[in-house]
Amino acid sequence: MQKPIVVTTFYKFVPLPDYREMKDPLLSLCKDNGVKGTILLAEEGINATIAGTRDGIDMVMDSLGDDPRFANLVTKESYHEEIPFQRTKVRLKREIVALKVDGVNPNEQVGTYVEPNDWNTLISREDVVVIDTRNDYEVKIGTFKNAVNPETDAFNEFPDYVSEKLDPTKHKKVAMFCTGGIRCEKATAFMLQQGFEEVYHLSGGILRYLELMNPDESLWEGECFVFDERVTVDHHLQKGTVTICDDCKSTVNVDDKQCPNCGSSNFL
Repeated sequence: MQKPIVVTTFYKFVPLPDYREMKDPLLSLCKDNGVKGTILLAEEGINATIAGTRDGIDMVMDSLGDDPRFANLVTKESYHEEIPFQRTKVRLKREIVALKVDGVNPNEQVGTYVEPNDWNTLISREDVVVIDTRNDYEVKIGTFKNAVNPETDAFNEFPDYVSEKLDPTKHKKVAMFCTGGIRCEKATAFMLQQGFEEVYHLSGGILRYLELMNPDESLWEGECFVFDERVTVDHHLQKGTVTICDDCKSTVNVDDKQCPNCGSSNFL
């Protein structure tokens, strides 16, 4: 039997003044080991989702680990029958996740990390506001019970949501989450900058929660959008049953021939 493909997601906020020089060697490393996907590099760190054989992924991650700055990278893994990417891309960015607010630096301050095993207790408290920092179409596919949807179309709209809907004098405890942890981590840095005092975020994001949490005890509802050709994964991190209409961004069952909202057959 053919071994399954490993899909690995990881990020790290860490100063990378030489990030431009890292691009070509990292691209060659992935291609030489048959690994495809996207890696983002910026002065503030690295953000990636890559896929390949077990050996290929291990070679890339071991090579990255030779750089002390990437020691102890936290990875989230899932498996698929084939590589859910067409190409290998290493891109240079201003930010590895675009908040577009000057002075927000997770390398200097972030909120309190909450491990998946402690997440249910935190978000079940009545004095905690739970916020999904992902885009609106992602939230509609699945989210945590009683979480607030900011209804943003892009992460850089999140600061406007905070300024319009949240108040550090009223919302004393805020817990946030996202797919792999990177957006909610940067959101905590922003909110601390804005004067919020108790800010929490789910360590490893939804993917790590789904990996570690027993479905019978889970507070997750629905499926989780992922940024590859699988589109969504279920609670067992297997390819889900939902996709997205590329025209109107409505959720569509993978077996549907047309979008029930706009009639398009152009799905992700």
